[in-house]
Amino acid sequence: MVTLTVQVPGQRADQFLAQSLDNLTRSAAQKLLEGGHVLREGKALKKNDRLNLGDELAVLIPDPAPVEILPQDISLDIVYEDGDVIVVNKPVGMVVHPAPGHPDGTLVNALMHHCGASLSGINGELRPGIVHRIDRDTSGLIIAAKNDAAHLALAQQLQDHSLYREYETVVIGGMKEDQGTVDLPIARHPTDRKKMAVNHYNGRRAVTHWRVLNRYRGYTHLQCRLETGRTHQIRVHLAQTGHPVLGDPVYGGVRKGFPELVGQCLHARRLSFVHPSTGERLTLECPLPDYFTATLARCERL
Repeated sequence: MVTLTVQVPGQRADQFLAQSLDNLTRSAAQKLLEGGHVLREGKALKKNDRLNLGDELAVLIPDPAPVEILPQDISLDIVYEDGDVIVVNKPVGMVVHPAPGHPDGTLVNALMHHCGASLSGINGELRPGIVHRIDRDTSGLIIAAKNDAAHLALAQQLQDHSLYREYETVVIGGMKEDQGTVDLPIARHPTDRKKMAVNHYNGRRAVTHWRVLNRYRGYTHLQCRLETGRTHQIRVHLAQTGHPVLGDPVYGGVRKGFPELVGQCLHARRLSFVHPSTGERLTLECPLPDYFTATLARCERL
């Protein structure tokens, strides 16, 4: 069970729950509410109930529903694993969880085979163990929880920004400054539902800190640290600065002359979190993949 305190009155219960536990989708939050698993003063809340300032909500996590997706024997590059968590270096092209158009061959299918039944069930049948996501064509570190207690602890770290996520990327053009911060709210694009966009009216707060690692002719190698974790956050924020991620076809980063790029040049390089059982901080790192080093070498030759 986890207890949440309402800081802003007037929110719907499902909206508050999805925002407070950042790993939960709105639909997953609604399922918890519909199942009577969210209580205010001992009474179950409905998804459209309005909350008052100072309300304390008790969120009861039910036993995982039987997972209907099939385990698949897919090779995993495991960076760290114990009884509570597993951290994987995801390759470009691998989808994190089953979705329309990607029913199998995902990271979840691979985790189901590797971990068996020992994955948390908080995010529902199609996303067991998944605490946070990275895009299909983004490579790098992703953490999954093996039990609900670990999942809730890591979700809280996402919420209070103590789960550290650092990326490296190559963007188009030369950044004027050596470092900076993009603090712009992000929401679903109003007309293209496959895209995200900066939205000052309905967007959720999104903060990306960036620093120049190297400069090339027409390109810049950046380190980016996520303070929040919105969908496509780095890609949207850097595109908004006028420097889209190289190879990103969605947000204007397509450039000829980089055949090694399958998608965007974006790699989740470092991950740091407080272990949910031991309380010790673990910091993990994975090397830049071949496509990224080849891209840097090509930029060097320009």
